[in-house]
Amino acid sequence: MLSPRYLSLLLAFVIAGVCTSFLSFLPNTDFTILFVCFISSFIFGSAVIYFALDNLVFKEVNKLYDRIKQIKKKNFSVIPRKQLIEKENPIELLKEELNSYVTTKEDEVKELKKAAKYRQEFLADVSHELKTPIFAAQGFVHTLLDNPEEDPEIRKRFLEKAAKSLDGLDILVKDLLTVSQIETGAIKIDKKALDLKPLVIEIFEQLEAKAKAKNIELKLIGHNGPVLVKADYQRISQVLVNLIDNGIKYGHQDGKVSVQLEEKKKAFLVMVKDNGPGVPAEHLPRLFERFYRVDKSRAKMSGGSGLGLSIVKHIIQAHNSKIAVFSKIDKGTSFQFKLEKA
Repeated sequence: MLSPRYLSLLLAFVIAGVCTSFLSFLPNTDFTILFVCFISSFIFGSAVIYFALDNLVFKEVNKLYDRIKQIKKKNFSVIPRKQLIEKENPIELLKEELNSYVTTKEDEVKELKKAAKYRQEFLADVSHELKTPIFAAQGFVHTLLDNPEEDPEIRKRFLEKAAKSLDGLDILVKDLLTVSQIETGAIKIDKKALDLKPLVIEIFEQLEAKAKAKNIELKLIGHNGPVLVKADYQRISQVLVNLIDNGIKYGHQDGKVSVQLEEKKKAFLVMVKDNGPGVPAEHLPRLFERFYRVDKSRAKMSGGSGLGLSIVKHIIQAHNSKIAVFSKIDKGTSFQFKLEKA
């Protein structure tokens, strides 16, 4: 679109030309008069026309144009996309709604299938875990009942094995109860200021005999000075015992398990590392699931309820933190979580 300046010059030129043409028909009119008349009418006309166009026409047109743009922008932002589609094409709206509905239902079905599969696996695992110690204890007890005249030494050995199976059953039931209570909030986390260094040393002393049996070195790599955090003493102790015990249990003979305490801005990072065989990458996402075992045969030989890492995850989450696991084959495994500074 032409600007007011160029348009006024064009109109003034036309008007000056018309006026000069009329004057040329008058008698005794020479070229000088015509030229002066053309220049004068051109200058005066362009000034008047420019003022009229700029103030009376173009400004009003620009205001109207800006107003229309604002209204369009406002309407586009306020009216939902579905309403715009409806105004344009009802079939497109129906198509979009159907696609949205189908997508939502597909996601719901996937979640339901996932939950059903998880529930089936959980029930199967619980049944298996409960059945194993019960059948073992039953076998030993029934053997003794069927053979009352059995040698006292054999009777004692059978009773010890039955008691061991029942102890394992007791641990399993307690761990199941703990997971359930943490998930439902029945167990409250009592956060208090505690120093992690003495706690780690105390746990090392508890597990010293087990570590010596495999000639595994227990090492604390600590921050200089106290490592004060806000945590539940009993629950964090449970976490550290589980992680360190796993490092000993599944680590190599003559290996090493270390606990590293690293200071961050608002928290301390706790890392429990071992130099064991490591965990394959495909197992890492499921490592904290109940009863999930990387190597079922080896896990059975090592004992445990299969709920340890699940309990660890729930306790750390109850401390408003997350636990992460990193592992490489033949390089070892590292568990890491943060605890808020006290």
